[in-house]
Amino acid sequence: MSSVRTVISSVASDRVITKFTPAFHADGTPYSKVNFHPKVKTACSENRTGRVGLKITKAVLLGDVAVGKTCLVNRFCHDVFDRDYKATIGVDFEVEKFSILSIPITLQIWDTAGQERFKCIAASYYRGAQIVIVAFDLTNEESLHHTDQWMEEACASADQPVKFLLGTKKDLLSPSSYADVEVRALKQAKKLQAEFWATSSKSGENVTDFFFRAICLSFDDTLLKELEVDTVASKQIGTIKVQKSSSDLYEKKKSNQLKCCS
Repeated sequence: MSSVRTVISSVASDRVITKFTPAFHADGTPYSKVNFHPKVKTACSENRTGRVGLKITKAVLLGDVAVGKTCLVNRFCHDVFDRDYKATIGVDFEVEKFSILSIPITLQIWDTAGQERFKCIAASYYRGAQIVIVAFDLTNEESLHHTDQWMEEACASADQPVKFLLGTKKDLLSPSSYADVEVRALKQAKKLQAEFWATSSKSGENVTDFFFRAICLSFDDTLLKELEVDTVASKQIGTIKVQKSSSDLYEKKKSNQLKCCS
C-alpha cells in the first residue's frame, strides 16, 4: 500500500482522474460507456486491482505525414505548440503517469512516422497496443481516406485495442467548413468502429479530454478483464475443493461401512 501511495504522490495534479471522460460526439463512438463499471469502482475503492496498477498502457499514434501527430503529443505532454516541427524519424514516445480512481497507471504514447519509408519500422511498434489512434488532417480530405489502411495495419498487431479516429487542426476551419468535414469523419469512424474526436494542437481544444477519454476506456476494459480472470480462477479453485471434499467424504463413508461389516 505504501508503494502505491508513493507512486500516486508523484502524479501531477492535472493527471488525476476521478470521473469518466465522456465521448466527444454522441453519434461518433462505438463505446457506450459513460462511467466506470461498478465492479471497477468497487475494486479500486477496495484496492483489489491486482497487477493492473503496475501495468503500462501502450497507445500508438499513426497517420499520414504532416497531419499533426507530434504536435498533438507535445501539446498534451508539454503544453507547447511548435509550428516549425521536425518530421518524426521512425518512432518517438512519451510517458505520462496518471492516477485513475486512486490507482497509478503509466501511459506510453508511441508517435510513429508517417512517411512510407518508415512504415516497416513503425509497424513493429504496434504490437500489444491497447489504444490505437489514427490521426488525419481535418483540412486534408486525402488524409481521411488513408485512415482505413492505417487502422488495418495497427490493429493487425494490437491487443484488442480501443480505437480512435482523430481529426487535427480544427482551428484552421470555420464552423461551417468543420460541420461539413465532420459528417464525413463520423461516417468513416463508424466504418472503422472507432471513436471520433476533433482537436486543435494550436489552441489545445479537446486535446486533454481526448487523452483522458482514451486512458479511461482502456483502464476500465483492462481492469474488467483482470477481475473476470480472477473470478474464473476462484470458481475453479472452489470446484477443486468441493470435488476433493466429496471424495474424502466418500472414502470415509466407505471405510466406516467396512468396519461395520468386519
